[in-house]
This record gives sequence, C-alpha cells and structure tokens, in this order.
Amino acid sequence: MKRFTGQDRSITSKWRPATQAVRGGTARSEFGETSEALFLTSGYAYDCAGDAAARFAGEQAGMTYSRLQNPTVEMLEQRIALLEGAEACRATASGMAAMTAALLCQLQAGDHVVAGRALFGSCRWLTDTLLPKFGIETTIVDARVADRFADASKANTKLWFFETPANPTMDVVDLKAVCGLARERGIVSVVDNAFATPALQRPMEFGADVVAYSATKMMDGQGRVLAGAVCGTEDFITNTLLPFTRNTGPTLSAFNAWVVLKGLETLDLRIRKQSENALEVGRFLEARVPRINHPGLPSHPQHTLAMAQMDMTGPIFSFEVDGGRQQAHALLDALALIDISNNIGDSRSLMTHPASTTHSSVAEEKRLEMGVTEGMLRLNVGLEDPIDLIEDLDQALTAAGL
Repeated sequence: MKRFTGQDRSITSKWRPATQAVRGGTARSEFGETSEALFLTSGYAYDCAGDAAARFAGEQAGMTYSRLQNPTVEMLEQRIALLEGAEACRATASGMAAMTAALLCQLQAGDHVVAGRALFGSCRWLTDTLLPKFGIETTIVDARVADRFADASKANTKLWFFETPANPTMDVVDLKAVCGLARERGIVSVVDNAFATPALQRPMEFGADVVAYSATKMMDGQGRVLAGAVCGTEDFITNTLLPFTRNTGPTLSAFNAWVVLKGLETLDLRIRKQSENALEVGRFLEARVPRINHPGLPSHPQHTLAMAQMDMTGPIFSFEVDGGRQQAHALLDALALIDISNNIGDSRSLMTHPASTTHSSVAEEKRLEMGVTEGMLRLNVGLEDPIDLIEDLDQALTAAGL
C-alpha cells in the first residue's frame, strides 16, 4: 500500500514563491488529504528488526524518532527551503533555538566571531555572554559598514553574524557586500532574516551561507505558536547542523509545525498588506515624532539599499521620542487600539518599549552602542485599517505631549 507520497523537487523548485507558500513540501498519505496531515507521534514502528537497524545505520529511508524526523515538520522544512531557495532547512522549537543552533553547531573554543551591533536582545546575549563562556571570542561592529567585518576579522574568525533589517533600530546591512567579503575569506555568513522572511528578502540570492528565522513572527503571523528554522546547503544541514540538533533536542512539535504551515499559506498576502499599512502609518508618524527608523521612507539613510535588496520593507519599524522612558511609557499607556506587546510579525498591531522589554537584559552601555535609546518605541503594524491605527496613534501622541 502507498503510505506517504512526497513531491518532485525538480518541479516544485520552479514554482513561484506564492505557490510554494501554499503547496511546497506537501506530502500525502494513502487517504489523499488536501490539507497537510498532523502527525502527533513521538516514535515509529518497523516491519522487522532489520528495518530498524537499517534506518539507524542510514541505509534505509524512513522515520526513527520525532526528535529527528516527523512528517509534518518535514513538510514545513521543505516548504521553507523552497521559499528561501535553499537546498535544505531544519526547523527548531523557537527562533532563539534556531539562532543558537546556527552558531554553536559550527563553533568551538578558540574560534572568533564578528557580529553586527544591532541584534535582537537575546542574540546579543549569545554573542556577548554565551559564546565567551565556551572560549569563543566575539567582536561587535557596525554592520552598516561592510568593511568593518573584514577589519575586525582574524586568522581564527569562523563566521560573521548579523540581522537585516535589525531589531529594533532598523539598520540595513548590504547583503551582497558583506556576504561577498565573507566568501572571499572563507568565512561563513549567518543572516537573521526574521523581519523580512523569504517573502520580502532572500539573503542566499546575495551570497549568504546560512539564513536563520524566528518562524514565530511573520511565518505564523498570528501570535499562536513558537517556531524557528535554519536554511543552508544540504551538506551544512545534514553534516553540521543535524548532529547538533539531534543530540541537543531543540525540536519543533508537529502541532506547531502544522500551524506554521497554515500561516505560510497567507504569508505573501499578509506581509505585503502589512508593509503597505506600515508605510502609510510611517508617513504619518514622520511628521509627528522627532526621529523615525523606517527603511521604506526616503528619510532612512539606507533607504536606497533597502529597496534594492527587499521587495518591500515589512510591517515593523521604530521611532523615538525626546522624553525618554517616561514619555515612551505614557504614549504606550494612552493607546486604545494598538496592544502593548513585545511580539512582532503578528496580524495585530503591537508596540513595545525595547529598552525595558526585549533589550532589558542588555547592559545600558551596550544598548546605547546598539542605538536602542530610552525614547525608542518599536511598532508592528498589523492588518487593521491604517486610518484607525493613525487615529489611535494621534490621540496617544497628544496624550503623551507630542
């Protein structure tokens, strides 16, 4: 009996992204279900002891344990790889599991890492706190200047790690320049592409070696589950990343994978509409606040670069008020429609004060080095009517004295 039928990648790889987001990676059981099946199982049975031995020896295709393989998770991995244009993908339990695995799987004591200054707070904890505990040196640079990576590199530099657009400063990194310099030196480039997703930006097209995601964000996009993903070559995923994840266990559940699969079906529609809404809201705020960091606006110092390497600039941006934390909190407290939340990528509009939430674990000196001030607010623009969002922001800004 035919048990499980997958796709011919030579065909699916030719599909355009919107089609891949709906159908890529789909595999069907003998029941012929149209929606992806949800396989809630931790283990698998074998027809005979010899089959079990053959699978564990890598001599027979098939599942062995859901820490290593699960049909639902595998469909998600194949779909993300197709969207990214990558040879392979490995899903993880969260975005930070993806970032941690993407770094640690290829580093050891005595190695050196160059990382961009503007990273998500937990990613800066990885570079500044965790890696040094294992004897891995890290140098932080302003990733907006490509040559800074090369200038900071040493004979033992193993990888360059950066995010673009960066959370929450919206720094934009020149992917082609930085990834090109890395390849010239035999250094692995690892890109956090969570803000854009492959729907808006595909770093591998610009030479990136490894691309990591918090799939919790736009890929799920509705604030439901945690998930992460790492994309790369088949050799990297199988021989470098997989030994790390199979033995440390940052495993994505089948249920969460299924939810993200459903989210991917509408990713292209959501992220483009939210990008449009964010641009409209950004234009309003640009006239009302002292500073705004929105790559889609001509006022952003790297606007031209952003438009060259992104299809659209996404739903997330930040702005600053002069009254520091007190005024920023006053603005948040006056919101009536937009939620105060540290999440991003949601279909609902959300706003947070990074210095007291997402980057609160980062020392003040390092926060300022990153460009995260006490007056900075980060806004995720959702699918609501942008006029309603503007009206809510207008009254909140007035209430906060702006």
